[in-house]
Amino acid sequence: MSAIPSAFPDAIRAALAVLGIRELALAIHDASLPMAPEEDIGRGSLGSDEAMRLFATVRALGFTAIQLGPQGETSAGNASPYDATAFSRSLDSLAWMPLVRGEDGPPLVAAETLTAWVAERPEGSATRVRHGPVSLRQRQRLESVYRCFREQIENGSGGAAKEARALARRLTHFVASHQPWLERYALYEALSAEHGCDHRSGWPAATGEIDQRLWESGAEPAAARRRAALSARYAEHIAVYRFGQFLAHEQHNAVRRRVGSLGLRLLGDLQIGVSDRDHWAWPEAFLTGYRLGAPPSRTNPDGQPWGYPVLDPERYDAANPNRERGMPAAGPSRALLQRRVAKLFAEFDGIRVDHPHGLVDPWVYRSDDPAPLHAVQNGARLFSAPDLPDHPELAHYAIAGRQDLRAGALRWADDWVAKLVPEQVDRYAVLFDALVTTAKEYGSSATDIACEVLSTLPLPVARVLERHGLGRFRVTQKASLEDPRDGYRSENARPEDWIMIGTHDTPPIWQLVEQWSRDGSAPARARRVAERLAADDRRRAQLRDEFARDPGLLAQAHFAELFASPARQVLVLATDLLGIDASYNTPGTVSDANWSLRLPGSWRRDYAERLARGRALDLPRALAMALRARGDRYAREHAPLLARLEADARAAPQWLRGD
Repeated sequence: MSAIPSAFPDAIRAALAVLGIRELALAIHDASLPMAPEEDIGRGSLGSDEAMRLFATVRALGFTAIQLGPQGETSAGNASPYDATAFSRSLDSLAWMPLVRGEDGPPLVAAETLTAWVAERPEGSATRVRHGPVSLRQRQRLESVYRCFREQIENGSGGAAKEARALARRLTHFVASHQPWLERYALYEALSAEHGCDHRSGWPAATGEIDQRLWESGAEPAAARRRAALSARYAEHIAVYRFGQFLAHEQHNAVRRRVGSLGLRLLGDLQIGVSDRDHWAWPEAFLTGYRLGAPPSRTNPDGQPWGYPVLDPERYDAANPNRERGMPAAGPSRALLQRRVAKLFAEFDGIRVDHPHGLVDPWVYRSDDPAPLHAVQNGARLFSAPDLPDHPELAHYAIAGRQDLRAGALRWADDWVAKLVPEQVDRYAVLFDALVTTAKEYGSSATDIACEVLSTLPLPVARVLERHGLGRFRVTQKASLEDPRDGYRSENARPEDWIMIGTHDTPPIWQLVEQWSRDGSAPARARRVAERLAADDRRRAQLRDEFARDPGLLAQAHFAELFASPARQVLVLATDLLGIDASYNTPGTVSDANWSLRLPGSWRRDYAERLARGRALDLPRALAMALRARGDRYAREHAPLLARLEADARAAPQWLRGD
């Protein structure tokens, strides 16, 4: 990597400070991370050399954090990381180059072996992950690495054997430390091998009945006998799985140390859904008869029947709770959440909370309805349904009473609950309070929590977030051009909010500006963003015309709008940064393209080329536009800084190319 110019990125950091930006985070999921040609097996990995090169580059550009997605294991039929396991790590993400070099242990992979594995990379995987083939190969590779590890312990000599035995001691400690979840997931792996399917919906009903209920209290002692039999029969299979999880966690810890040494914070993702493995492993934590989904909304008028299990309110607390004497001991539901949060804060510097509504007042629907879409459209808020005739069971859980509801409001509307007293907010906040308390136990605070609140903000959720001084997400590409009160408009942001052009579920800005140019909406978009970036009418008219003529400049203006807003936390997707116009996920669709986009090994050269053409985020230029949005007098006061930013904008493409 070429040297960073002397004034770069100091001017960027100075501009972020002047603008009051506390955090500038890059969002990317593990599978999308780039790999160098000599290590690329067809999927990104946090532990790869090229991922670290990406992190070093974005740090040099002025970013302060990396926002990752959920990192758990997914099933063969569903690659969404938001359906992944809560505690384990995806074995697909293992990087092999560190094992070639013998980092923190003996070399376990020969260089020529990795070369052969790279040659097996599925066709077409340079920019799209082929999840099925990659996952199968990774499991096979892990088995061979484990055999090498065992061989070094049993028959090795010299330094390699000594290092292997030291690695074995760390493995033993890891297994003991993570036994509560590792044992259950390992047995699920064994059953997946037994039944030839990694999702229990494919396990045979007749022979697999006890396997479906292996952790239900009512299934003992038959379940205990079955667990013992599986542990004996699949001992080698389980040992390989444990070893893989150990390697994945070791690699994560090493990356966190290296990222931290760069001055970057590593942020995790607490997805609201849980995988089938988690539902199977902790059945006592979940409510029967209902599933979690998203109600009809502005962005998803049909609603979304996610199918996730719902934490059981009856089991938030241990038996006989008495809130007047303080927080009671955690029951199975709250304990499961607290263990998830504790693990995240032990491994990350902060977390994104996916759909916090699910922790405060989840939208639930009947699991016995054969038409999930019908069910979710006719669902209800778990704690705000005191007397709905189609959900009489929910009255038992109601926190809001009929007198607290707005007459005539739709049950999914933000104003369905119109008023609350502090005691009611206390009850809505039980799980979120537990989340914040756990964060503090690990040396973090509420400011290390980002809440993914999008188009809906019901009163109970708003009150709970206010309780902890937390904001919401402002997704500016979704902002209404007509409604000045719209929650996505940047001028309505607050300092505690996170602001971004898009999320992993929206099109990248580079796709949108071309679409706006084609469909004739670019002038309206240009007018809107010019209002945010100019202090007087003459300047607004000038910017409006410039933005309308040039899609690339219109995109830069949308970035500038983020930094000119009151929000102090800015999130930028990797696709938006690098000028990539392909979508990562299209909600409501089932496609091999979803969750598969990855950065090619040429990402840095491609970024330099697009940046030179104005078709990627030009951060110095966007910051300069945001500074000038405060008016001519402000621009004069900061003229030296603006000059340095302009110099950085000219230098950046050459620096990225290594010129």
